[in-house]
Amino acid sequence: MPLGAKEKEALKFLGTHLVYGLVAGLTFGVAVLATNLGNLRTLAFESNHTALVLLLFFFGLFVTFGSVSMGVGVMSLARYDEDED
Repeated sequence: MPLGAKEKEALKFLGTHLVYGLVAGLTFGVAVLATNLGNLRTLAFESNHTALVLLLFFFGLFVTFGSVSMGVGVMSLARYDEDED
């Protein structure tokens, strides 16, 4: 079933906001590791499973920041009309 113009526009809107969230999550994760906030960098790199620790860390950030960004995008679509009472 082919997508209509409105569906394509909605998916593009959500995809754009998802990318914003992924970039924000990546930036936050790199900042946390660069500053060694809460000794997370030390814990991750001294672990026997460094790659797995970093994968799970960034996956959690991507899911969180991506979904929040898409939610903010959807919520920003609402309009408040002063004429309605």
